[in-house]
Amino acid sequence: MALEICVDDIAGLDAAIAGGADRVELCAALALGGLTPSPSLIAAAASAPIPVHLLARPREGGFHYTARELAMIAGDITAAAEAGLAGVVIGATYTDHRLDTETLASLVAHARSAGTARRAPLSLTLHRAIDLCADMPAALDAAIALGFDRVLTSGGAPKAIDGLDMLSRLQRRADGRIIILAGSGIDADNVAAFVDVGIVEIHASCGTIASDLDEVADAEALARERRFGFTTAGRRRTDIDRVRALKAVLTDVLHQAA
Repeated sequence: MALEICVDDIAGLDAAIAGGADRVELCAALALGGLTPSPSLIAAAASAPIPVHLLARPREGGFHYTARELAMIAGDITAAAEAGLAGVVIGATYTDHRLDTETLASLVAHARSAGTARRAPLSLTLHRAIDLCADMPAALDAAIALGFDRVLTSGGAPKAIDGLDMLSRLQRRADGRIIILAGSGIDADNVAAFVDVGIVEIHASCGTIASDLDEVADAEALARERRFGFTTAGRRRTDIDRVRALKAVLTDVLHQAA
């Protein structure tokens, strides 16, 4: 079993590592579903003791990209390879939400080339663009044909627990040809259900709402920051205890199966 934690700041990276994550998905703006992280965060993550995969997503919204946006994604892939990160997370669709296999083939080829240049292949994950596809099994077949190593999916539902039947179906269809990485709303309380249907990689944020006064002197200082729009209520952070709890359940499940 592998536990991947998605993070969008340096504190989250540190919490994921300390909590026992096996891999990190490095992002910015998780509140928007994740965007491409900053160069400084990429540089900081390059020294992590566990594999780090970079999310290459240049903006919020859907996954139909212009030529200039695709050039940005290609540049992000190159940056990940040059920084020494272990992989990238990408996706692209047509306006009707079918996978854009032509675009993805080009991005996969670029990633393979970038990995060859640094003499270490980049692991390739197709992100949750697949959850928008009307025919997810067919999209999975396309991902396999394109050469992806794994697919991050919630089974076509906003929360993975509600897409469990589809995740089970995709896991059977994958049949060892690709890894199904289940994610969205997974925690220590429900992760066993995913293991029960054969899922071997779990993706989670393990987020919690930060205290409004964690980083400011007092309520007046917080109110001033909000008036200027520098902070908002309900900011999430990676919770090391939630990471540890999720990892502990996965470890226990493995021991029971042994």
